[in-house]
Amino acid sequence: MPQHHYDLILAGGGLANGLIALRLKRDRPELRLLMLEQESRPGGNHTWSFHDSDLNTEQHAWLAPLIGCHWPRHRVIFPERERRLQGGYTSLLSSTFAQALECALGDALWVDTTIAALEPDRVTLEDGTQLTASAVIDGRGPAPSPHLFLGYQAFLGQEIRLAAPHGLQEPILMDASLAQGEGYRFVYVLPFTRDTLLIEDTHYIDQPVDDDVQLRHNISAYAEAKGWQIDEVLREERGVLPITLAGDFEAFWNEADGQPRSGLRAGLFHPTTGYSLPHAVRLAERIASLDDLSSPTLFSAIRDEAQREWRQQGYFRLLNRMLFLAGSPSQRWQVMQRFYGLSESLIERFYAGRLTTLDKARILVGKPPVPLGEAIRAARCSSPARLLSSYRYDSTPSRN
Repeated sequence: MPQHHYDLILAGGGLANGLIALRLKRDRPELRLLMLEQESRPGGNHTWSFHDSDLNTEQHAWLAPLIGCHWPRHRVIFPERERRLQGGYTSLLSSTFAQALECALGDALWVDTTIAALEPDRVTLEDGTQLTASAVIDGRGPAPSPHLFLGYQAFLGQEIRLAAPHGLQEPILMDASLAQGEGYRFVYVLPFTRDTLLIEDTHYIDQPVDDDVQLRHNISAYAEAKGWQIDEVLREERGVLPITLAGDFEAFWNEADGQPRSGLRAGLFHPTTGYSLPHAVRLAERIASLDDLSSPTLFSAIRDEAQREWRQQGYFRLLNRMLFLAGSPSQRWQVMQRFYGLSESLIERFYAGRLTTLDKARILVGKPPVPLGEAIRAARCSSPARLLSSYRYDSTPSRN
């Protein structure tokens, strides 16, 4: 019979819980861990990326075995600006991540397992099995909340094999030199090998729309325009990342009712880019450093981490409101084009979430690429209630 009491149960095998598990296995191997994942493998079907400057030297070192690809520079393309930036860029592949978790956890990883109910110290499975633990961390992705006012970054990506080498030397993080539609649209390209690419059609939009047929067509058209002949689609990934415009932090965390959370469910992500890996790395380190892994201690520690991030991210939420609520959605690309005319060091600090006071002033100084009156109105709306009243906008996600 399996052991039904554990030091820690990780509900969900995504990025945040996976990094917690790997860090605890490295630093606290005596702990009785259990990970529950409803799919056949942990990690899902994702590519997680980050800028080299997002992490410190020690963080890079412990993450190194998970790295799929690294490039010393990257590129962005806009209608009136093209730029190559020297900052390094790194991607983790979910297949490598899944293999690392399978090796580290062994029998402590339960896949094809559906959770029926979850509490801070116990889990009930669909078949009625009861599991108890000193703590349970809920890392099953974002959950709808009336206390967050959100936009969305929706994307569909295909990893493709080409009939001939593509010739790219670095990733294209944003190619916005194409038809925009109702929101900021760009194509994201990662060159994994000389003849394989990940191409993602990405949209910053008010509400995510399920139109996979159109997104696949967009990817095919982009490849054709670049002169790339697709031989095979190796895999496909899709996602919708929350982009935070405003929120009530206290009310959002009161909803948790003492339940430790991780990842997107804890609100731990960059509010403008949606990148979550640096936050997941820091949370894993924080949890591994705790002597007490009881649910009250974990809840308090994770909430404190999230609150620290929330306080630091107020300026990013203001920028998001200007991006989403000021001017025409089809002109949002102008905001990003202007941003990428700033210094490389400022851009690095933006992605790392470490803007200085001077950086913040520099981003806003000069003629804004959106109507000034609308920008001021959007900037002043800092509460979900006011935004809902002013813009009559539904912030409930339609899907994870």
